[in-house]
Amino acid sequence: MCTNFKHRPAKDGTVVVGRTMEFPVGLPWQLQVLAKGTQFASVMPGGRTWTSTYGIVGIAAVSETGINDGMNEAGVTGHGLYMAGFCDYQQPKNDGKDLSEGDVIAFLLGTCGSIEEIKQAAAGLTICGFDPGVGFIPPMHFLFHDKTASLAVELRPEGLSVVDNPVGVGTNPPYLDWHLTNLRQYTGLTASNPTSKIDGFTLEPLGQGGGLRGLPGDYTPPGRFVRALVQVALADEAADSAAAEMSTLHILNSFDINSGLVREIDATGQPADEVTVWSTIANLTGGRWSYRLHNDPTIYVVDVATTDFTSSRSLPLPDTQVGSFVPQSI
Repeated sequence: MCTNFKHRPAKDGTVVVGRTMEFPVGLPWQLQVLAKGTQFASVMPGGRTWTSTYGIVGIAAVSETGINDGMNEAGVTGHGLYMAGFCDYQQPKNDGKDLSEGDVIAFLLGTCGSIEEIKQAAAGLTICGFDPGVGFIPPMHFLFHDKTASLAVELRPEGLSVVDNPVGVGTNPPYLDWHLTNLRQYTGLTASNPTSKIDGFTLEPLGQGGGLRGLPGDYTPPGRFVRALVQVALADEAADSAAAEMSTLHILNSFDINSGLVREIDATGQPADEVTVWSTIANLTGGRWSYRLHNDPTIYVVDVATTDFTSSRSLPLPDTQVGSFVPQSI
């Protein structure tokens, strides 16, 4: 369970992207910097190697190139979201170009400076399923944004699909085109309170928010997709960069999952709480990438423009952390 959206541009042109990561606590998440001008290699045996053009800041798990959420120097973001039941990985070609699902974001953000470049590069990929050491192959799809466009990379039964995302929103199953069709059931939602008259008798809602009756409040992928899009569509135009980041944060707050609210069965057959392990805010225009953790509401900010991308490095993110509102350096 994850939710990803691009906020409407602010008056000053700032574009901000928000994302939540829902998963049982326990994966070894780490703040990751991937250097530019460096050769990287897929974790796939005999897989693709590439030399990065852009430095990347993000959150990774298990491997150096296992970026699950990040932003590069060019102001492009990539986000890996769970896609159980709707992910058909390709078979390895063993031609030196195979990528694992965990390498996709590191490769595309490291070598592409726009959505158009990602679209061209992604179309020729071979994305294979690979267990990075967690006991299973994570089913994934991938969402990317720049200041002007968004797209999704999906692994369908007929092959890899690169899909334009006209609304800039993504969650989980099913495929993006289904979610876009499903939006047609919610065309009447509005920020204004509706009134009705029956034979001269006026009916008014019992309180504010009546125009949003029918807005899904559940945590299913379709429900969160609709809720994210409606909030983005109805949000006031932010005045500037700071206001755009704050508005994005408020939208993210509505998707925060606390312990005990959503429960699943883990690989050992035991119940496990699924929580919002972390959330990120990427200011594509201002070059700021921020995150917060489940047990720490502090917003940690990485200034991508001044980050040293001459070497790759990581900083473990603990499951429990208490801090204050401070910039983050890595």
